[in-house]
Formats: sequence, structure tokens, C-alpha cells
Amino acid sequence: MTLEHFINEAISPWMREEGADSDIVLSSRIRLARNFANVTYPVLGEESELKKVTDFMKQEYSKQSFHAYKNFQFISMQDLSLIEKRILVEKHLISPNLEKFPQSAVLISEDERVSIMINEEDHLRIQLYFPGYQLTEALEEAFNLDDWIEEKVNYAFDEKCGYLTSCPTNVGTGMRASVMMHLPALAHTKQINRMIPAINQFGLVVRGIYGEGSESLGNIYQISNQITLGKSENDIVLDLESVVKQLIEQERLARKYITEKLGLTLEDRIFRSYGILKNSRIIGSKEASECISNVRLGIDLGIIKNISKNILNELMILMQPGFLQHYANKKLTARERDIFRASLIRERLQLEK
Repeated sequence: MTLEHFINEAISPWMREEGADSDIVLSSRIRLARNFANVTYPVLGEESELKKVTDFMKQEYSKQSFHAYKNFQFISMQDLSLIEKRILVEKHLISPNLEKFPQSAVLISEDERVSIMINEEDHLRIQLYFPGYQLTEALEEAFNLDDWIEEKVNYAFDEKCGYLTSCPTNVGTGMRASVMMHLPALAHTKQINRMIPAINQFGLVVRGIYGEGSESLGNIYQISNQITLGKSENDIVLDLESVVKQLIEQERLARKYITEKLGLTLEDRIFRSYGILKNSRIIGSKEASECISNVRLGIDLGIIKNISKNILNELMILMQPGFLQHYANKKLTARERDIFRASLIRERLQLEK
């Protein structure tokens, strides 16, 4: 297992698997923030102290396997180029913040379902992905993974407050549960705009495709919990599930509505988007993401046939700056990226024939 394994393929192996409601829910994720007891947190820690954490995780967990998660690969951020780091961010294997901290690294399982960020805001950020809508299953596996790590790591924990973290908003369970959802019909009917404030009232937050501070591209939204203190992990997941189920139901109703209301106009928009992706020579990221979203909707509605539904996951990552420059094998200007993005998308769609 080498770094090339993780950066040469746009789509992670687990993304090719089927999950419940996968026409709307692209993925379910559980992330746990954990810290070593009696070790200063990365935001304040000396580099020599943080190196002990990195060295320990490399020694104890590199090349190890747990359940179905085989052959964890240890990757140090200081060994990566800017483009390689960008690719790992684009694949959601690391956060944009990881490289900002000294002695930062990541452990990634062979199927890319598990990544353990080392020395981000916390000593450990353990994240586990499942395809489709599988929050409960993801939570159970995250518990198992957490127990496995805790066999060798003494976590910073307080009987009253729970797990202690660098950011006060993570104290308690230290958990972020999230789902990535494709909501093109709710976006088209503008219902999503009035739903977001209501979702926030449940202690949840709606973010873009790359989490905090990112915008929604291709009508993809990340829904996650904000509250980690005063609730159990199961209660947090139940709260999130209740909202996600409603969003799934409302998106299905909205899809039925626009199909009946727009009819041929909807088909025209979908096939125009397909035509743009198949034929354009220059395309920006915003236009590409909108067209990809329309094509995925067309696939889900049965309007476009003989194209894999994984096309949304794959092209949304493939069109990002890191991957474009990796495949071009050089740094690209904004215009060069728009040209190369169009070329890569055309080539990818040719493979579907």
C-alpha cells in the first residue's frame, strides 16, 4: 500500500457500494475527537511533544488491520506536496486544517473507509464512512474502532464533562455525526432555503460539501450535529436521523412534483447538462457541479440510462483543483484548470459508452 493508492483514484472503494436511500444520501460519517491524557493539545503543544503522539500512532497502528479495515497506511503531512494534500482533502480523507499543525499525519485504511487524523485540533480525529444512509451502522462500527484504539491510548476524559477536546463545542461525546445529501429538487423549488433555519433549531447545522466554511456545490449538503455535550451518542444520531428522514421524504416529494410539473422542460435541462459535460472545451467548477447534479438527478429518475449513479461522487472529486493538477502533472492556472476539467469530464463520460 502506497500513497499513490489514495491519490490516483478519484472515488474511494467504499463509494462504489450500495447503501440505503443512496439516490439521495451519498454517505454517512461518524467522527470522534479524542486526546491523549497528560499531553498538551496540538493548538498549544510543542512540536517535540506532538512528535511523540505521531510516533506512537505510527508504531502501534501503521500496517495494522481492524475488522474489515485492512492495512492502515501512515502518511505524514510534511512528506506530501501541496497537490497531494489537496487531493486527500478533496477525497474527504483529511480536513483542510490538518496541514496547519506541526507533526500532523493520517492513518488511512486500504478501502479508505477509515481515516485517523493525528495532531489536528485534537490529537486524534477518527472518522468512519458508510455508503448511503447508514448512521446507526456507522456509529456501532465507530464505537468498536474507538475501543480498539483505546486499548493502547489513555484518553483525556472527565467523569462529569466526558471526552475533553481542544474546542469547547466538541466536549462531551466528542462526536460529529453527519450525512452527505444530494437535494437537487429541494434546491430547485427553493424549499431548502426555508428548511435550513428549521434544521438549525434542532441543534443541527447545514454545510457545504467540504464542511465548515464551504459552499454547497452540485446541490450537495452536509447535515451534522452541533451539540456534543449533555446528550449520548445514540441520542445525537437519533436526532439527526429524524431530520434526515424528513429531508429524504421531502426530496422525494419535490422530485415527483418537478417531474410532473416541468415534464419535458426538466428532461431538456437534464439532457442539456449532459450535453455540456460531454462536449464543452472549457468549464468552470460551478457550472460543472450544476451539470453533474442535473445528470445524477436524471439517472435517479430513470431519464438518463446506462450511466453509473457513482458519476456524481466521482466527477465532483475529479473536477477539483488538486486532482486536475495531479493528472496534468503540473500546476495549472484557473483557465488551464477549466480547460483540463472539461477534457477529463469528457474522457470519463466516454468510458460509460
